[in-house]
Order: sequence, then C-alpha cells, then structure tokens
Amino acid sequence: MQRPAPLNEEIKLDPEKMIVSKTDTDGYITYVNEYFEEICGYSKDELLGSSHNIIRHPDMPRIIFKLMWQNIKEQKDFKVLIKNLAKDGRYYWVLTKFETLIDPITQKIISHTAYRKAPTRYQIGVIEPLYEKMIEIEKYGGVAASEKFLDEFLRENGMSYEEFIKSTATHEKKGFMDKTKGFLKGIIKK
Repeated sequence: MQRPAPLNEEIKLDPEKMIVSKTDTDGYITYVNEYFEEICGYSKDELLGSSHNIIRHPDMPRIIFKLMWQNIKEQKDFKVLIKNLAKDGRYYWVLTKFETLIDPITQKIISHTAYRKAPTRYQIGVIEPLYEKMIEIEKYGGVAASEKFLDEFLRENGMSYEEFIKSTATHEKKGFMDKTKGFLKGIIKK
C-alpha cells in the first residue's frame, strides 16, 4: 500500500475517546477499534495484517521507534508521544501507552496493545521542536547521532524519555519545561 504525501493539516482528536490497536510480536496489526479507523482513514480490512508503519509520519524521529521497541521487547509498558499519518495525508498527534501481553506459561510475548489519546497542546508544543531537531540530526548523522543527542538531552535533565513525557503531561516541572524550551532554542540556532 502506497503511503500518502504528508499535508500540513491536523486531525484533532476527541479527548474523550481512545484509539486502540493490537499487534503481534512483529508489529503487524491484529485488532483496531472503530475510532482508530475513523481517525486514520483506513478501513479495518486495510489495517488488519498490515505493519503498524502504515501510519508512521516522516516527521517522527526513527530513534523514538527504536526506543519504543526496545522497551516493549523488554516487556516494559511504555508511553510515547507520536505524530501519525492518516490515509489522506493529514496528521494527528497521540499520547500512546503500550502494554505487552505475556504468555503465563512460556513467559514469552504474545502481543502488544497500544492505547492512544489526545495529547495536550502543551505537550505537542514541548515535544515538536525536540523531534524536529532529532529529524535534522538523523538526516545528517543517522539514528546513532540522534540517539546520542537524545541521551545527552535526557541526561542533562536527569530523566528518562518516559519521565520526560510524563513531565509534559503533569506540568509538575514547569522549570524543567522552560529549561527544555530554552535548551532547544539554543541548539536549533546552531
């Protein structure tokens, strides 16, 4: 299936609804709810059996997906802020929580379920410049350079990626968010 050209038009999510999908261990879709279909524009028939990459937006740093899969394969629940691409080329932001289902006998991963909800404008405003910088770094230095940048950014701020995402949701660390925006403004000018 050919992916659409991205448009600069956002689909706003209903904050009262949840997008849900389930994948097998290789990332192929095995279940979607109706709201997923409604937002992404693909039918259930188009989605089932497809790689979840079908909705990957080119504005997303590849290192974020590497980090996501590392955590999921280690059987850790994980939260991430993702910009997705709809079938018609529009985009939508989601705050995603991944849960892994483990076989109780073999202790092997059976599937992954993603629960997505609308992030706040504040969260998007904080994460978007970081992702833009990481995309720029990936273009010239690859995923390893982007990973190094993200690791340095998180180390300087004394938190993991998931703690960073949580801090954008709670606004607990306003000073950290102001510092983050200042840090990003400084490096974007470089």
